Amino acid sequence: MSDLALSIVLGVALAPATGFRVFLPMLIVSGAAYTGHLHLDDSFAWLGTPSALIMLSVAAVAEVLAYYIPVVDNLLDTLATPAAFVAGTIVSAAVMIDAPPMVKWTAAVIAGGGIAGLTQGMTGILRAHSTVLTGGLGNPIIATAELGAAALISFLALAAPTIAIALVVVFLVVALRLVRRRFRGAKSSGGT
Repeated sequence: MSDLALSIVLGVALAPATGFRVFLPMLIVSGAAYTGHLHLDDSFAWLGTPSALIMLSVAAVAEVLAYYIPVVDNLLDTLATPAAFVAGTIVSAAVMIDAPPMVKWTAAVIAGGGIAGLTQGMTGILRAHSTVLTGGLGNPIIATAELGAAALISFLALAAPTIAIALVVVFLVVALRLVRRRFRGAKSSGGT
């Protein structure tokens, strides 16, 4: 695989992790860049600085903790959808080294931001259903699963991006089926 193709795959693989948690994947990218394990596009070199590491560490910890607070978790889902789109776009573009600008930004916005927003949307729907079905008691389980998914996808994207993409596709297919089944069940019970 060429370096350009690999950087695009890496960007697309990292983006969905921002749909699970906005700041944790950015922190992982920042740490990998700071330690020299990941090369960033020159215009995104700021992500590999100590200042970015500190800022993203604080933001990631605050975000993770906030998702364990009832009501706040649902409010965060509303705010996280556009934030995930932006973060997915930034993370994708940051790792697409030497890509022509048109290719970089098209892939970053459509594939990176799009898949991040879709992932966040699906997790938001699942959390909303959990809130209704369990009165919010099941939400910490979803928050923990999202945290694990964000970390797993981020690290896996750095090590084996195509496997990370495959894992995200599996998640999205399963989540879509669950949402569809839930809506069909609600539709049929509402009509009787």
